[in-house]
Amino acid sequence: METTETELMLKGYGLTTAEFTYCMPDYIHVLNTFVWQEYDLAPDHPRLFEFIEFWQREIDGPLHSVRFNHRKMIGPGEWRNVVGEFQLH
Repeated sequence: METTETELMLKGYGLTTAEFTYCMPDYIHVLNTFVWQEYDLAPDHPRLFEFIEFWQREIDGPLHSVRFNHRKMIGPGEWRNVVGEFQLH
């Protein structure tokens, strides 16, 4: 069973966005970009580094640089379960 985005955020995950700049395999002097997003844990960023290792192992275009940003959306202390609703006239 796959974990939902809300469950990941409650466990401390945040949205990590990375911009990969890489050299084109056939034209080494031409740079191109690729944007990647995934929920990841800061400060270690295991999913980001796993993707970088995959890129270096499987993709022909060598990496020039990687820029990334991490944003923690919500934390466990910021979420409350609402159990009732009152309507006032």
